Amino acid sequence: IPGLRMAEPGEFTRRAFEHGRIDLTAVEGLADLIAAETEWQRRQALRLADGGFTRRAEGWRAALLRARAAVEADLDFSDEEDVPGSVAETAIAEAARLREDIAAVLADEGRGERIREGFQVAIMGPPNAGKSSLLNVLARRDAAIVTAIPGTTRDIVEVRLDLAGAAVVLADTAGLRNSDDIVEKEGIRRARARADAADLVLWLTDDDAPPPWAAGEGPLVVALRTKADLHPDAPTPGIAGGAFPGSISVLTGEGIAALETALAAAAGSAAAGEPPLITRARHRRILEEIVRDLSEVRTDVPAEIRAEALRRAGDGLGRLAGRIDVEDVLGAIFSSFCIGK
Repeated sequence: IPGLRMAEPGEFTRRAFEHGRIDLTAVEGLADLIAAETEWQRRQALRLADGGFTRRAEGWRAALLRARAAVEADLDFSDEEDVPGSVAETAIAEAARLREDIAAVLADEGRGERIREGFQVAIMGPPNAGKSSLLNVLARRDAAIVTAIPGTTRDIVEVRLDLAGAAVVLADTAGLRNSDDIVEKEGIRRARARADAADLVLWLTDDDAPPPWAAGEGPLVVALRTKADLHPDAPTPGIAGGAFPGSISVLTGEGIAALETALAAAAGSAAAGEPPLITRARHRRILEEIVRDLSEVRTDVPAEIRAEALRRAGDGLGRLAGRIDVEDVLGAIFSSFCIGK
């Protein structure tokens, strides 16, 4: 058929966006829905795709337009009798309320990103403590190479799990020890970096080797004694936490079910609370910039600086949604202050 062609990836969604049917956050929600692996991810993506963020952002946009209209009126029409003398105070109060509202959204401890990207768990310990074996058991497949040779694992091996609807990302890491091997040293460096970025560290040991962090320092650590089938009477580590088992055996399965349950509970607890609006680093970065811009809308700042700060905040909301028009500001000014009659 003349003119017929295959659609480009995402073309129909892009057309909907370009015609103003959906904004950029809804597009991201649709992409997240397609990529969702767990129930929690699906629900969060549906809220985003259904305009949950869009509706909140529209309220912010309306407040920002009111503040900008007041500031622009103060700057451009201060000699007009129709402009109230309190427009500057109105803009400052509006900006303060908006800043507090966005700051409250930002204070979510990264729950949305954690649901979307997964609860990050680093499996650490000395060589041959059973880290790769545990990863394979939890993954129910041979995801990592297991040998009796210490230092087999060099690079990080990731496995994504769905535990009771929560996404959990397990990372098998290189065993920690002193080594002169340049490749192993790089693996150990990566292991420590992964631990620093993790939500939880499972410290595995088949003896009494302590984790390399002092109490109260470093990441959240749960210690597990491995190879319980070989040492059934050995004491469990002193820092096993909450519902986590003190010891496990990948050979007999001892403690594995309890470990899965505890990991699911930890992931659920980390994401508990009000459904988060922010799901991506892009959202957080832009909103943080907007809060900084709004903090410049104060009485001790010249009106020109306040206007510029509000303009930048408006640009931020525009980047967030994918659109904003200066004509909206002009419309708000003339509808509010009867100027130009």
